[in-house]
Amino acid sequence: MELSQLFRGCRTYRRFLQEPVPEEVILEMLDNVRMVSSAGNHQTLRFVAVRTPETVERIQPLVKWAAMLPKEIGTPKKHEQPTAWIAIVKTPESGPWSDVDAGIAVESLVMTAYSRGIGSCIMGAIDAPAIAKILDLPDGYSIRMMIALGKPACESHIVDVPENGELKYYVDENRNYYVPKRSTDELAHII
Repeated sequence: MELSQLFRGCRTYRRFLQEPVPEEVILEMLDNVRMVSSAGNHQTLRFVAVRTPETVERIQPLVKWAAMLPKEIGTPKKHEQPTAWIAIVKTPESGPWSDVDAGIAVESLVMTAYSRGIGSCIMGAIDAPAIAKILDLPDGYSIRMMIALGKPACESHIVDVPENGELKYYVDENRNYYVPKRSTDELAHII
């Protein structure tokens, strides 16, 4: 897949088919994330992949979905929930640049997933202490973000920003997503 095509296609998905994420995809994601840049090459982040259905289900009520949509529209129903999660974990050694490292890592993870037909949703509105307890993390380790994973059961499209300048994403009657994006000219300048 061409890189520009990958960036345009890798959208947020909030409804998933109830098919397991293949283990080889998870392993490829974890292998790729260890290769990406890290501040000072300290590599202080850790990643926990969750694939067992029971644990996947226990995490579901500890995350908040689609802040811009009513809960009944934005939250996946029981038969639409993710089939895997990846936790991005800070260690006691994580320093002031660990959030930058987390951003780089997350992009690597979701891009790898999408390139293999797996959709994702990056989640920061989470009950991190409760999830850390479920994952039995050592003292001093904390969850920074969660990534929901699964085969997409919806579509997500990029659209131009409307004339009123509204940037909120929205759904149609089939609960497919539309995400307004500013133009290149508005965001970037070449001097």
